[in-house]
Amino acid sequence: MNHYYINRSWLISPTARRVYRIAAGCSLLVVLVPIIYALEGEALFRNALTLDLVRLALLLGVFGTATTLVAMEYYYFTLDDCGAWTKTFWFLVVSFAPIGTALYCFRVYSRSKYFQQENSAIATAVST
Repeated sequence: MNHYYINRSWLISPTARRVYRIAAGCSLLVVLVPIIYALEGEALFRNALTLDLVRLALLLGVFGTATTLVAMEYYYFTLDDCGAWTKTFWFLVVSFAPIGTALYCFRVYSRSKYFQQENSAIATAVST
């Protein structure tokens, strides 16, 4: 008896794909903001507005990381039909959140068979 809290349509709809890709992009802010802080130092954050923007970016990054982590784990364990070695590789990559989950979202989830029809329609529209 499988009781999942996320429906299948929440994982593989075009809207879900957009939401998870945006969340994966935002999750990278958790890595980028500390790197910028290390490079620029405290001089960049002396302004109150800049400090508020950095805090907002970190908040977006944390929410994006949480959303991407949960969604990609559900997709990995329920819908991903890769081979055993591929799944083992991606399991190790996903364990390095937030970069691993964002990478899995962009490389595996976004290119899955559930979105192939949508991808081919976009390619046809672009080529004409």
